[in-house]
Amino acid sequence: MPQELLSLAGFAFAASITPGPNNLMLMASGTNFGFRRTLPHLSGVALGFALMLILVGVGLGELFERYPVVAETLRLVCLAYLLYLAWRLARTGSRTSETDATPAADSASDPSGASVASGRPLSFLQAAAFQWVNPKAWAMGLTAMSVYLSDNALGSVLLVALVFALVNLPCISSWALLGVNIRRWLHGPRRLRTFNVTMAVLLVASVLPVMFS
Repeated sequence: MPQELLSLAGFAFAASITPGPNNLMLMASGTNFGFRRTLPHLSGVALGFALMLILVGVGLGELFERYPVVAETLRLVCLAYLLYLAWRLARTGSRTSETDATPAADSASDPSGASVASGRPLSFLQAAAFQWVNPKAWAMGLTAMSVYLSDNALGSVLLVALVFALVNLPCISSWALLGVNIRRWLHGPRRLRTFNVTMAVLLVASVLPVMFS
């Protein structure tokens, strides 16, 4: 059992730390809004994914095997919603005017003093709901439960979800903190807009291999 848990923790780390829709969005949120305003988004990802893992473990994954049309419908919903989020991210701008790019010009700033962008970060519920249309989250959840679940007992399901949650949270937090640190180098709204458009493109690119694999 300890060896299996260690193997699960290794898989959870590799799956959680690598780029994907959640991590790219958290980095962009950290850059645009600061870490404190990103906390609801961060906690929504962690708890929403843990809940999805539990439901997959108790039999939700079998639904896709019995009814392929459900999986195909979810795939289309995933793509549509991710395109919407990418569009929303690309349109995120700075409150700072084009002629005054100093951090002091922005009344809303993160603790480091860097100005933050206009718009709103994802809420807890939005981030939690996003897990259900995140193809990488589904791939992670289905793989974790099919490979590391020893039996269908609720205790085993909860143990897998707990290990994954404990590993996942610091991993995704590091991406939000990376975004906060990147913000220090983006002096001016034009650079911030360029960053947001780049992140939007990467967000779409990150999901295409999973969507069409």
